[in-house]
Amino acid sequence: MLNSPGGGPYRFPMGPISSFLTAGLRVLTLALTLAWVPPARPAVAQEAAAVTPLVSVEWLAAHNNDSGLVILDIRSAIDGSTPETYARGHIPKAIPSDYDKGGWRSTRNGVPFMLPSLAQLEKLIGELGIDEDNRVVIVPAGVSASDFGAATRVYWTLKVSGVKKISILDGGYAAWVTARQPVETGVNTPSPTIFTAIIDNASVAEASDVEQALASKKGTLVDARPSPFFTGKTKIDIAGAYGHIPGAINIDSAELYDERANRLKTLPELKAIAARLPASGPVINYCNTGHWSSTDWFVLSELLGRKDVKVYYGSIVDWTMNPNRPVTSSRTRWDDIKKFFGQGS
Repeated sequence: MLNSPGGGPYRFPMGPISSFLTAGLRVLTLALTLAWVPPARPAVAQEAAAVTPLVSVEWLAAHNNDSGLVILDIRSAIDGSTPETYARGHIPKAIPSDYDKGGWRSTRNGVPFMLPSLAQLEKLIGELGIDEDNRVVIVPAGVSASDFGAATRVYWTLKVSGVKKISILDGGYAAWVTARQPVETGVNTPSPTIFTAIIDNASVAEASDVEQALASKKGTLVDARPSPFFTGKTKIDIAGAYGHIPGAINIDSAELYDERANRLKTLPELKAIAARLPASGPVINYCNTGHWSSTDWFVLSELLGRKDVKVYYGSIVDWTMNPNRPVTSSRTRWDDIKKFFGQGS
């Protein structure tokens, strides 16, 4: 503080100059106040709040250290992986959960590859350290349409179980490596938590739902299998009959996938394929065991935003367990003869 000649604090005399300075200070203060704009929320925080069905490699790289993020590496024998594949290299902080052997599908009432029971779901998801508040990103291998189907089946299972914030890494682990993102080795062990499943039946169809749809002639059945399965030229061994559920429309899940890019086709392409279905009304997707059909469900429900879309997870294997349920097939006696001589299936 400045001192006056008498040793006390110096004070400006209250005169014209002092009045001018005071007025100027007030004007400057007002101008600064009016010009001040509250800072925008950080872009990262805004992006973190939005949960999209697919996330990019760039998004995951930017959010890898986010609190509450769980990265699930689901590579399995379906994509050619072994238990050692994950240990040799994975996305930092990702935890392994083998799609084929990790418990994502179970045998119920003699039917394999079904949705696990409530108790099984709670144990599976809780032991992976996932609770109702976590953000989950599913990482497939990124090598084929069937491999992507593993990711959509896990996504569907988590959603049905009550997990709200779920995404799939677009392009999978292959896209992460191609982008030269960091990779770690070894095995990450999750911290188990208590997960309470609240089943959301809005996305689930049972055989009774299919029977009701057939009886009422309301709704659309979508068969997600390759054409030879749909027509009845071939079948998997555990299916009880050749062919498809009457009235179903065939949209092979592989048709939704770009094999060259190893990711789903563009949104306009997916919309064009979906246009083959009635514009409105309930949709039930099925395949052999609920694997391929989860991709059709993911596209229709999660990407295109269609309402009332379900997966009949028991699919044709469950449907044909009862021989009284109808099946339509274009299989001929000649097909049976060729199979007898080992030239068909």
